[in-house]
Amino acid sequence: MLYADSRDVFRMYKMSLSDEVWRLWRDAPEFSQRFTSNIDDDGNVIEGTWEYSDDGADWQVDFDVTYTRTGA
Repeated sequence: MLYADSRDVFRMYKMSLSDEVWRLWRDAPEFSQRFTSNIDDDGNVIEGTWEYSDDGADWQVDFDVTYTRTGA
């Protein structure tokens, strides 16, 4: 996954999806990130947590997120 924002920050993440678990991560010197989430049985809700690490060993929660499908 490619990420870009208005601050001219650009990042590339790896991604996996298996057994109703969606993960994104990037390992970078001084600022690694990871996202782990669960997809509910009907596929309408994804609940996950973003974390970050300054040293790749100690992780801190950045924020939680919930994605909910609404109408098609």
